[in-house]
Amino acid sequence: MAKPNLAVNVAGIRMKNPVTTASGTFGFGSEYAPFVDLNRLGAIVVKGITLLPRQGNPPPRIVETPAGILNAIGLQNPGVDHFIEVALPYLRQFDLPVIVNIAGDTVEDYAALAARLDEVPGVAGLEVNISCPNVKKGGLAFGADPDSAAAVVRAVKGATRLPVVVKLSPNVTSIVRLAEAVVEAGADALSMINTLLGMAIDIRRRCPALANVMGGLSGPAIRPVAVRAVWQVYQALKVPIVGMGGIVTAEDALEFIMAGATAVAVGTANFINPRATMDIIDGIERFLVEEGVPDIQELIGAAHM
Repeated sequence: MAKPNLAVNVAGIRMKNPVTTASGTFGFGSEYAPFVDLNRLGAIVVKGITLLPRQGNPPPRIVETPAGILNAIGLQNPGVDHFIEVALPYLRQFDLPVIVNIAGDTVEDYAALAARLDEVPGVAGLEVNISCPNVKKGGLAFGADPDSAAAVVRAVKGATRLPVVVKLSPNVTSIVRLAEAVVEAGADALSMINTLLGMAIDIRRRCPALANVMGGLSGPAIRPVAVRAVWQVYQALKVPIVGMGGIVTAEDALEFIMAGATAVAVGTANFINPRATMDIIDGIERFLVEEGVPDIQELIGAAHM
């Protein structure tokens, strides 16, 4: 059999294979360059960016849990200007789409970020993190309310011509309703899922293990929840989906693809195996050869047939 075609297209973002990185787990790429060939990635989603630099939450802010981790990093990042001036020039030397994850405290923050990045060379798309607290609505996360989420998407779409990928939170009553709201507002694609809200107790210290008390649960423990969410949204909406949540192996990635994801993002696995993305790309290609599948497109949503 000839070498299978792994190329996919996520709302105009052309990827040589369906494997990208989950924001916050791969830095700005240079951190992993000693371990992986960045040119082999389908795309890179960089660490979340805000308008101004952020120090993040106080430690401890990462705690191991059974089959996963809890994190409450607090969006520590150097700010959009530093990203454009320092991190992005490094990434431009590689042959891969750069997707910038953006976050804010207000709708205006998101719009300003989108406008700032709109015409910057080397940015292929924006991933909108709507799991941030809305400071004008008492700290309720934008992604917890379909109307608030839609307002962010409309503002971002009005400020950029780049493809807009909206990252959905699972901490909602209906992720399908949330997906419908952001697609109606103009989202070009969805990435799902973000972390599940959780916490852990340090029984020796008799207090929460995270300084922030609660954090986001990621890793293999959440994969069945994530696959279910992708399945439901794929059935309800015909929009490209980037699936994520506990992907460690090629088999995990293929579950998401067969559930309806066009591409997948590898996150927590990078911390235990810096070459996880490479292993997953190789494993997907090997599976296609073994199964006699000439094109990855044949597997997208295949479990629904």
